[in-house]
Amino acid sequence: MIDIEVKDGSDCNCFIGQIYLIGLIAYSIPWIGSRHIVTFMLFLGMANAYIMRTNMSVAIVAMVNQTALERDPTIPDDECEGYYTPAANTTVHNISNEGSFLWSTSQQGYVLSSFFYGYVITQIPFGILSKKYGAKYFLGVGMLINSVFGFLVPLSANFGIFSLITIRFIQGLGEGPIVPCTHALLAKWIPPNERSRMGAFVYAGAQFGTVISMPLSGVLSEYGFAGGWPSIFYVFGAIGTLWSVAFLWLVHEDPESHPTIPHDERKYIISSVWGAAGVSSPPVPWRSILKSAPFWAILVAHMGQNYGYETLMTELPTFMKQVLHFNIKANGTYSSLPYLAMWVFSMVASHIADMMISSERFSHTLTRKIVNSIGQFGPAIALIAASYTGCDPYLTVAILTVGVGLNGAIYSGFKVNHLDISPRFAGILMSLTNCLANLAGLLAPIVAGYVIDKRPTQAAWRVVFITSAVVYIVCCTIYLVFGNGTRQPWDNPSNDQMNLEHKKNKKKNKLAMDIEDTVQ
Repeated sequence: MIDIEVKDGSDCNCFIGQIYLIGLIAYSIPWIGSRHIVTFMLFLGMANAYIMRTNMSVAIVAMVNQTALERDPTIPDDECEGYYTPAANTTVHNISNEGSFLWSTSQQGYVLSSFFYGYVITQIPFGILSKKYGAKYFLGVGMLINSVFGFLVPLSANFGIFSLITIRFIQGLGEGPIVPCTHALLAKWIPPNERSRMGAFVYAGAQFGTVISMPLSGVLSEYGFAGGWPSIFYVFGAIGTLWSVAFLWLVHEDPESHPTIPHDERKYIISSVWGAAGVSSPPVPWRSILKSAPFWAILVAHMGQNYGYETLMTELPTFMKQVLHFNIKANGTYSSLPYLAMWVFSMVASHIADMMISSERFSHTLTRKIVNSIGQFGPAIALIAASYTGCDPYLTVAILTVGVGLNGAIYSGFKVNHLDISPRFAGILMSLTNCLANLAGLLAPIVAGYVIDKRPTQAAWRVVFITSAVVYIVCCTIYLVFGNGTRQPWDNPSNDQMNLEHKKNKKKNKLAMDIEDTVQ
């Protein structure tokens, strides 16, 4: 019998005690394996990562005085005059109080993208380091840094836009390990026949985090403590800090290092993962990777995904403010609906993908291409349609919800394809594609900011949406042509064994020749 002492009145101690109890219960239930605990913690980690990433998208709407910004005098003040918002039955002119910061749309773009500059820098280094030293501590400590610096966002904003950009940049540095280290842990813990479900579940944490972040950020901006919007960063900073501590305590690097994992589960995982964790680490085959068409197909699909996704994730609340005129509370709620749909559909698509593979009627390659096409062509069509809906807020939100919902299929498409083609180097491959994809993604708010600057019209937003749609279509088409779902020869452990035996035989032959020469 284990007693957990929690002092009355301490929310923090209560939360930690609950996590401890959940961990004990989970480990004691026969059908919940250690790999499921790892998967669940990675899901929560991904959710926290996207909470820290997206909260600024809603907060900046409350921070900036949009009506005081300079506008092009040749455009009308309000293209949607007379329409009603779905919130509170008020006209479009009855909106929430404006913020105190006078940042132009282009300046707001730099604030929104600053996080991604830091995020990009640490992708490849942590992908390589996680392969050599393990992924657990890089991921846990990185997210702890991200969360702690979140507390400093309100203070830095009051010092000026450059100090705010610096803090968000540091937060991005801390979040850099999240994807490559998550991928590395999945490669070590999850058998191939469970990867679509487990991988999709983990990465669906991104949508879960967004669904939590946006409406709650809207509510906190309106009713929160410390002046409203600052409470966003205090609340989520505390949540992220608690998760980091729980993750470092509950999660282990691999099945072999786990002290309490059942023997049968350890044996099952190690025998199923094709040596991803059970063979000594060989050198990374950089030349073969860079010559691999399937790798480049994943990279291109990833870049297209990040550009389109970051356009919506960072700019959708601003679009709903400038064009549809939602108040801040409704803005957060309606901005989250597409990501709620994406979260739900990602789960559905993952089960369908696993059933397709298990039926043996569909190869890994065909399955990945089918679900990825749904996941990227779907939002492309929706973005084009939404750019022509005019001032109808209901129709616009409905179309974007369906389109972004379909985007959830990518988590059973290219997003887990690294694990198919190279389970042993999945973390490194993911760090490469995620780094370059985020370079494309960080351009999205900057491009949108310049297109819309001083001209927040439907026509300007149409350019932003259609540009993203074209990127989706082109990149998904390239993936359809060159993508592959089979393990690549340069990743096969048998090749390492063959090479090792070849080197040993070569040394033996050389030694024999040297002896023969000496005798002669």
